[in-house]
Amino acid sequence: MPILEAEQVSMKFGGLVAVDRVNFNVEKGDITSIIGPNGAGKTTFFNMLTGIYTPTVGRIIFNLQDITGLSPDRLTKLGIARTFQNLRLFGNMSVIDNVLVGRHCRLKTGLIGALLRSVSVKQEENKAKQKALELLNYVGLGSFKAYGVAKNLSYGDQRRLEIARALASDPQLLLLDEPTAGMNPKETAALTELIQRIRQELDLTILLIEHDMKVVMGISDRVMVMRDGVKIAEDSPQNVRSNPEVIEAYLGKEED
Repeated sequence: MPILEAEQVSMKFGGLVAVDRVNFNVEKGDITSIIGPNGAGKTTFFNMLTGIYTPTVGRIIFNLQDITGLSPDRLTKLGIARTFQNLRLFGNMSVIDNVLVGRHCRLKTGLIGALLRSVSVKQEENKAKQKALELLNYVGLGSFKAYGVAKNLSYGDQRRLEIARALASDPQLLLLDEPTAGMNPKETAALTELIQRIRQELDLTILLIEHDMKVVMGISDRVMVMRDGVKIAEDSPQNVRSNPEVIEAYLGKEED
């Protein structure tokens, strides 16, 4: 059963059609990848799914609910979390505080309770910190890095921190925008293993944009291919790899 559906979704910026009438489903429990050449419309499509852009036309359905045009914070509360191609951490904040930002949407404390510092507020804060420490350990950062400044982490660890922050919101659907970008082969292999563990152990559905074809072919259940804002293929990794239209999109068409 699909957890996420896009129905005839388009996005126009003035006269430019960035995404054109895309139909797309993500099955619950799957790892699904979106690939395509630069400028294919992948990130624009991601931004519509996560509320940054509202589609010009079309609908987006999550768990049978129409979420078209809902704000990112409302989508987070519904169970959608994402990371970004360009890291969006709070560099001058501590590592654990970055994770706690992601946890905020699940806290029940109101303004009055926070001001009065009631027992229930302190208990909730302690539980949130414990959850954050558990997530840091889970993604491989270790609690010993929790109180360091986020910007001092290595690039690979900052990627892991962004995933931990997304997981802190208890999502059902996790969207990863080029999670291995800029990583060396060892870091890429380790992060790929983490993504697989997240799906298996946390029972999450994962949708990612990725340029590394080894990663895509190694972990995906389904792959959608975009070119010039249009979906040109959606199939298993094996079938996508041999699809003539996909090969042409990446390598160009041979002249007769």
